[in-house]
Amino acid sequence: MIGILNKAVAWMLACTVLAVGGPASARGLPTGPAAATTTAQPAPATVSQTWQMLDYLATDYAGAVHDGHVVSASEYAEMREFAATVRQRLAQLPTRPASPALQAQAGQLVQLIDARAATADVARQAHALADALLAAYPVPTAPAHLPDLARGAALYQQTCAACHGATGRGNGPAAATLDPPPIDFTDRTRADQRSVLSLYEAISHGVNGTAMAGYADQLSVDDRWSLAYYVGSLAYAHRAGEGVHAWEDNALAHQRLGNLEELSRARVADLAPALGEQQARAILGYLRAYPHALPQARSGLALAREKLAASLAAWRQGDHAEAQRLALSAYLDGVEPVEAQLDAHDGALRAQLETAMGAYRTAVANGRADAEAREQAADTLLQRAQATLAGGSADAASAFLGAWTILVREGLEALLVVVALLAFLRKAERPAMLRYVHAGWGLALLAGLATWAVANYAVAISGAGRELTEGLSSLFAAAVLLCVGLWMHRKSVGGRWQAYLKAKMAATLDRSAWFLFGLAFISVYREVFETILFYVAMWNEGPRGWLLGGIGTGALTLAAIAWLLLRTSRRLPLGKFFSASSALIALLAVVLTGKGIAALQEAGWIGVHVAPLPRIELLGIYPTWQSIAAQSLVALVLAIGYALNLRRIPQKD
Repeated sequence: MIGILNKAVAWMLACTVLAVGGPASARGLPTGPAAATTTAQPAPATVSQTWQMLDYLATDYAGAVHDGHVVSASEYAEMREFAATVRQRLAQLPTRPASPALQAQAGQLVQLIDARAATADVARQAHALADALLAAYPVPTAPAHLPDLARGAALYQQTCAACHGATGRGNGPAAATLDPPPIDFTDRTRADQRSVLSLYEAISHGVNGTAMAGYADQLSVDDRWSLAYYVGSLAYAHRAGEGVHAWEDNALAHQRLGNLEELSRARVADLAPALGEQQARAILGYLRAYPHALPQARSGLALAREKLAASLAAWRQGDHAEAQRLALSAYLDGVEPVEAQLDAHDGALRAQLETAMGAYRTAVANGRADAEAREQAADTLLQRAQATLAGGSADAASAFLGAWTILVREGLEALLVVVALLAFLRKAERPAMLRYVHAGWGLALLAGLATWAVANYAVAISGAGRELTEGLSSLFAAAVLLCVGLWMHRKSVGGRWQAYLKAKMAATLDRSAWFLFGLAFISVYREVFETILFYVAMWNEGPRGWLLGGIGTGALTLAAIAWLLLRTSRRLPLGKFFSASSALIALLAVVLTGKGIAALQEAGWIGVHVAPLPRIELLGIYPTWQSIAAQSLVALVLAIGYALNLRRIPQKD
């Protein structure tokens, strides 16, 4: 059993990389069979470049086909190649619930291009598939900080003006020697189809078949975003003044462009049906040139309430897809960033709010008649949460207790796993193996700190990314612990532990050194990152001295628990130790299963059906049927495994 589990350690360590991942540096846009067979490339880079291909296809198809006739054979061949490559790449991405729908949309895109369909139809299908791709495989799509347009203008003159011209008209000194010629960034017809994200991807990865090279190696992430925003403003620079008034007076525009992510992905072509073409151009021109005009107050719970209301409005109009998107964004963009502050003030309210917003998302997704009632219930809780946070900074007592509670709550499961491993090795008289466990949890602490640093200063992991990382790692750890718990119980019955220790323990432990390291690592790492995020959010709540005191006291509490457990385990006979350890590990498997399902519910991967049960986070019990069903299944597997272990005749393994 342990030999099999050893093979999973590489996957555990890969989770660390994926947790901090973002679009990888690449030069050019891979196409053709070579691109389709590239399976070793990290998923974030694959998603990013596939999205770029779809965006490029939507914009440039007009240069290949007009009124059903091919006007450029080479361009048309490239469009067909791009569409085929996109479909192949989608088939190679990790399976998601949306994978069949993505494949179907890709097939429809190929059919439209083969049929030489209208430009608007192809662009609409390509953009819809691109949006669905990002929904299924979230990657960062906006800058972590407000872009610096002055910096973008300076970078443009240094790196772009030679080809695209000083004002972006595609008439730079080097333009005459380039085939195809440089893009005219002031061409409004083309610019209407492009988002700032489109420009950022082109700047990062380049454009295959052109002189446009990628600048991921030369420019930082922030510089590329600043440059993309500047370039994206050139086509609408003359409308920026008009856009001031259009933006201030247009409530619908505020709903559609509520933050940097929505602004970075916005296109005039998408906004024009709702705002009108002229209004959309004026508003986007203004916001791209002055992104600081986005209302900073419309973040946190205020943003959550606004998106929740917009979601309900979309649901009433029959646009269920948009309603689901806005409902998920209301939680991930509005509530999730302030969870730590709310938890420090009123943990019960935070728990109720999570459940209520999940229930509303499920009602919208299933088209249930109680969607409006669910929205009203969630909005009421959001108002209560706003009033709670508006009460001011945390006082000394709440800061201390909040810090202590978070550390003990988040660290207890990891501590129990590590202590069980240490006690097991000491009982087996294998002290040399202890260093692998210590290395695992020690490296997990460092990896958690590094993940937080990279996420905050380089990549800006989305709320969905954090929840997915927590949910998937929790379920993986639960699966590992389930297997280990059954194995330990099997050795604890019928005297098998004695035979096992005498015959196989030394060889097995030697082979399982990296398994011990991996289990300690994944058990601790999954808790460290979330705990750090809680503390970072609480740091500005004050008073910091009491916050640090709570952290220190929490660390001492965990140390005392570890000492007590290790001391108790030394006194237990080996058989009873195996029995107690198997029961503890089995319990942790059930707990982590509940927490993993809850995290995936918050990320929008799993629906939420409220169950009339209490919420006990320490035990991983959440009042939803999905989490309870998953935990019941794990408990049933454990019960069957234990029963089989007891019925089997003892034999030498």
